[in-house]
Amino acid sequence: MNNLLVADSVSKNFGNFKALNEVSIAVPKGSIFGLLGPNGAGKTTLIRIINQITMPDSGTVNLDGQILKPEHVKDIGYLPEERGLYKSMKVGEQALYLAQLKGMSKSEAKKRLKYWFDKLEIGDWWNKKIQELSKGQAQKIQFVVTVLHRPKLLIFDEPFSGFDPINANLIKDEILQLRDEGATVIFSTHRMESVEELCDHIALIHKSNKILDGKLNDIKRQYKTNTFEVGLQSNNSDMVVNQIKERFKVLPATFRNLNDDIKLNVKIDENTSSNDLLTFLASKAEVHHFVEVIPTANDIFIQTVKNN
Repeated sequence: MNNLLVADSVSKNFGNFKALNEVSIAVPKGSIFGLLGPNGAGKTTLIRIINQITMPDSGTVNLDGQILKPEHVKDIGYLPEERGLYKSMKVGEQALYLAQLKGMSKSEAKKRLKYWFDKLEIGDWWNKKIQELSKGQAQKIQFVVTVLHRPKLLIFDEPFSGFDPINANLIKDEILQLRDEGATVIFSTHRMESVEELCDHIALIHKSNKILDGKLNDIKRQYKTNTFEVGLQSNNSDMVVNQIKERFKVLPATFRNLNDDIKLNVKIDENTSSNDLLTFLASKAEVHHFVEVIPTANDIFIQTVKNN
């Protein structure tokens, strides 16, 4: 697989505290890579190393086949969790300044800023100071500044913080479009629903160690338990439930469904297919709901961290 970024056995200590312990990740080109973990796990330290804000004690980081160097700053766009805009500067003046720090000419920066300001309908903010904007409005400016120079690698740390659902969805769509146009994205968040919507690959860091990584769909397959949500209607519910329990393992059901007398989670063994289960259920009652329980990113996150 063609990877844009490879971190190999990266370790970092702060005094006696080990922030990262030989962590390795490989971020495929054109992917959205979820970097996950509880607070204090080491995610931000790894992101800072990739951005060359701090250096690893050991291990290497390669960007597009080259050892990471200071000149690679132009190839990376970083939206930190703690925003870094100057509150007393005007929006347009600040955006131009930050664009030029990334190597853009003033004329090119103005051209691209006009595109983004028109696209996000924020053109009338140009002469406002950051302190005059709401948190969500300032977040839009920070997003534009991050992507303006069209970097190979985009790093978003909690990018939806401060956004209402409408603007969060707007930025989500922009991230997906940037990916489709060739950008590679590292996405760090505690919002697991965003991981479900955006990420192709994930890595989970816990207590300075990587404890899980891979394609999200492959990980889901590893964690599934052959359990199905079943919603049934019958004139003799008690008898039907007892018949199901005689043949299958029945677990408490927590899903929501309308107009079902019977709601169950039914687990099958490796010798039984989903068709076998459905055929059996249809012979006993009217089947209204039949869905395999696929573990969510949130389920996987919680279970893996607890197990470690």
